[in-house]
Amino acid sequence: MITAIVLIQAEADRIPEAAQAIADLDGVTEVYSCAGDVDLIAMIRVGEHERLAEIIPGGIGRVPGVVDTDTHIAFRSYSRQDIEATFSLGLENGD
Repeated sequence: MITAIVLIQAEADRIPEAAQAIADLDGVTEVYSCAGDVDLIAMIRVGEHERLAEIIPGGIGRVPGVVDTDTHIAFRSYSRQDIEATFSLGLENGD
């Protein structure tokens, strides 16, 4: 699975509508409205790199209100949730 993090600049008065339109795109798993240098952050998870071109410039980039995007491709995931899931495989009821 390929994970991309897309930082999105949007027109201030269109952020809610842009966020919902982005969240509705196939392959987009989450969209966050946030404070800081960017207006929205979208998480994308796809099976092939070619899908990124369809989703980011072909989808997100065409959403009304989106001004600019900056995409980052994840190499690995490091999270407590991932580690706990790995060690709990095959265990039931905490046994």
